[in-house]
Amino acid sequence: MTDAIAQRVRRAIGRTGETRREFAAAIGLDETKLSKSLAGRRRFTTDELAAISRRSEVPLADLVHGERPAVTATPAPSITPTRADDPDGARKRILDAAWTLIARRGYHQVRVADVAAAAGTSSAAVHYHFPGKDALLGEALRHNVELAFDRQSAALADLADPHARLLRLLELQMPEGPVLEPEWSIWMQVWVEAVLDTTPDEQPRRELYRAAQDRWFRTVLMTLTDGVTAGVFRPGDQELRARQLTALVDGLGVGVMTRAATRAEMRAALHDFVDHTIRRGDRP
Repeated sequence: MTDAIAQRVRRAIGRTGETRREFAAAIGLDETKLSKSLAGRRRFTTDELAAISRRSEVPLADLVHGERPAVTATPAPSITPTRADDPDGARKRILDAAWTLIARRGYHQVRVADVAAAAGTSSAAVHYHFPGKDALLGEALRHNVELAFDRQSAALADLADPHARLLRLLELQMPEGPVLEPEWSIWMQVWVEAVLDTTPDEQPRRELYRAAQDRWFRTVLMTLTDGVTAGVFRPGDQELRARQLTALVDGLGVGVMTRAATRAEMRAALHDFVDHTIRRGDRP
């Protein structure tokens, strides 16, 4: 698997017309690490593959899976992060700062001046890249979607067994750790803002949430459908089960984030649903 990814990365770099040194510098990767990974002596990290994908404009799923069927749904264009010229990295610093501040303090408690200070730039620079706080929140959600897609693409690629893949996918949704807890915080705030959308100008916020939620639903549905085909999941209405499972994840995740439930309770409930509703009862 590592050798195959290295070959696809090599081809992706070749498409750019850049030397390995130039490409490594452009994505902020040590040239020695890149060379070792291309030679099969080191594995590419998820973040590195995501950066390679963005620089080469080769879809991450193609880098990870090659000709193999994808195991996670591709984000729609409307929820793909905006790609813009960012020669000094200011836009990325602003987005990273906004993502962190909104996740920690809450959307309505963060000012543009706070984002500028955390990013080491000016309020004018923030407004240059993002018209206002709404644009920052929307881009933060797009960033969430990209993080989830990159994480799932890398973590699920080698899991041929649909049951193992489903359990891993659920684990990747657990609200814990320095990345997933902030992701959940952003999600929950977008849910609230989407509910409060009342004017035509605000409706795109709901559409953004709908498209992001649809990608998560389609990923679960793909996994369930694969499991039925493999004979390890119960036949039946897989769309209904995907709706049930995604709703269960969302509800339990809110419980964990608000300290109304523990992560252990969330895992137990999800595994119980998988064992008694999704898996075949006549399995070996």
